Amino acid sequence: MIKIRKAKEPDSEAIWDIFHEVVKKGDTFAFAPESNREDCKTLWMQPGICVYVAEFRGEIAGTYILRKNQPGLGSHVANAAYMVHPEARGQGVGKAMGNHSIKQARKLGFSAIQFNFVVSTNLVAIQLWLNLGFKIAGTVPKAFNHQRLGLVDIYIMHRFLKSQTRELS
Repeated sequence: MIKIRKAKEPDSEAIWDIFHEVVKKGDTFAFAPESNREDCKTLWMQPGICVYVAEFRGEIAGTYILRKNQPGLGSHVANAAYMVHPEARGQGVGKAMGNHSIKQARKLGFSAIQFNFVVSTNLVAIQLWLNLGFKIAGTVPKAFNHQRLGLVDIYIMHRFLKSQTRELS
């Protein structure tokens, strides 16, 4: 069973571990692979960002953030980002966090969720988001410098929250 809850200060070490393991590969996030703890705190845990953790088998196996995509006149659209510890992949942690974030975004009054930077080679994530009702709204050519593949496209993905109810069980 996967339990998702708001992150607490004592979770910061586990969040850093996940952040470091995911970011150092340079294949899914634009964050610099050499990002340090302070970068993690600045990028993932700053005020105005709702931070959640996913517990699986008694350990924190994933984390996601939910925030306004833009200030002011764009604040009705949420933005989210998700990280699953490499050792927990394939266990449903990402899907659980995706479903949870859709529900949380609705509770917070957002009308949609937009992902601004989904790396086109991250096929597992793209399939998950498509299964959860997201659509590819646009492609930005060669916007990500993948550490193994070089320049690859990124997708902007979007999903309305009010009219769709496609969470997976």
